Amino acid sequence: MIPLERVDHLSLYVRSMERAEAFYREVLGFQLHRRLPHQVLVQIGEVVIALMEDAARAPASADVIESPLGQAHVAFLVSDAALEEALDAFRARGVPTHGPVDWGDHARARARSRSRAERSRSR
Repeated sequence: MIPLERVDHLSLYVRSMERAEAFYREVLGFQLHRRLPHQVLVQIGEVVIALMEDAARAPASADVIESPLGQAHVAFLVSDAALEEALDAFRARGVPTHGPVDWGDHARARARSRSRAERSRSR
């Protein structure tokens, strides 16, 4: 097995580099990591996302928003309060949203993992 240190970055195609950079920086709080001739890298914590422009790329269908399971997507974890703030920010910018998404066992598994971690810390 190759001893990876971490994932260095993820790359996303965007229709407008300018709009995508503004969204990631102004709405999501990412910082500029590096600007290259054909991409902009933004970073939050240790996560780096390379935004690469493809103006001819068709917009994602509403199906991706309505049912992201099994489809390529990026998911961010936020508190309930931050989610309401995010939805307000998205609406103000005309960003399509849909929800809630039924994650099935995913949310329960995360809650079980969190409960196990909390129990082990209290021992």
